[in-house]
Amino acid sequence: MADFPDSVEAPLRARFVSLKVAPEEVEERFIRGAGAGGQKINKTSSTVWLRHGPTGIEVRCQRERSQAVNRQLAWTELAEKLEWRRAEAANLARGERELVRRQRRQKSRGQKGRMIQGKKHRARIKTARRSGGEGW
Repeated sequence: MADFPDSVEAPLRARFVSLKVAPEEVEERFIRGAGAGGQKINKTSSTVWLRHGPTGIEVRCQRERSQAVNRQLAWTELAEKLEWRRAEAANLARGERELVRRQRRQKSRGQKGRMIQGKKHRARIKTARRSGGEGW
């Protein structure tokens, strides 16, 4: 079994373990950067690109000149994105459960009274239609 790169510190490794992300699920590449920097940026592959296969989440980092620092930042950003995705899924499920709970709860006395009042009003309108229009 592959292991996380040495540049990934222990707390960050623990985050990936808690997310149940295996190191072999993450594709890592070092590419040349883009933008200002002249000859230096054109010669060195300091940009780090990570892709988590199962989710398709991609991270690209070229904030610093050092490849090692960019690698650490990219792995941290990938962990944050995966945690955010998990939290969003949990919030969505919680929202759905809350919606069902609200729909199934018993109506209050006031709500029932307003509902019955509305039904009676609608019935009077329909009765008036049948009798030829009087009673509006």
